Amino acid sequence: MKKVLILEDEVNIRSFVVINLERAGYYPIEAGTGAEALQRIKEHPDIGVAILDVMLPDIDGFEVCRTIRASNKRMGIIMLTARTQEMDKVTGLMTGADDYVTKPFSPAELTARVDALYRRIGGDDLVSSELLTQGPFVMNTRNHTLEKAGNRIRLTQVEYAILKLFMQNPGRALSREDILSAVWGREYEGELKIVDVNIRRLRIKIEDNTANPTYITTVWGFGYKWGA
Repeated sequence: MKKVLILEDEVNIRSFVVINLERAGYYPIEAGTGAEALQRIKEHPDIGVAILDVMLPDIDGFEVCRTIRASNKRMGIIMLTARTQEMDKVTGLMTGADDYVTKPFSPAELTARVDALYRRIGGDDLVSSELLTQGPFVMNTRNHTLEKAGNRIRLTQVEYAILKLFMQNPGRALSREDILSAVWGREYEGELKIVDVNIRRLRIKIEDNTANPTYITTVWGFGYKWGA
């Protein structure tokens, strides 16, 4: 059963999302406030994807996202917002979200984003247990773990997918379009900015000096390269 949490305080919008996710074969779990959403997660620890509205009557969606990420790196998170300011999108991604959808949105678009996150969560079940080793990093592709010099680094699913792509292509320059297609899927219609924000998050976690990165380096005018 593929469970999806929908945190949205506007009943009409929430019902609209629920109906369309049910048609797509998902099991929606509803919440109208941030506190209610966190309680639903405790009641349903097997929720695979959470759709979080930003503007809420109590704690906002950003804070709910931070709280989820403090204990759950595997759950896929989509921020749902009426705002169009660039900073709001960046804020959502930097707090740990995997994707964002701006209102108004089509049900097909939102369902496609949920589909993509669920594929990412379960898409590596058939991957062999071989270890990927680059420099001080060891990635276990069976249990989705990363260690740097023996120390565990906790990654979100998107961060894991990006880093795995880099480690499988050492020394190869990857364009933002390459990364977007490989990690989010060819059908993804979001902005390239989402790649840059996730790279920034990864650098904070793995680089010794984020001001002078040595593992994920920028290829100016093109994209990024893994240089461990």
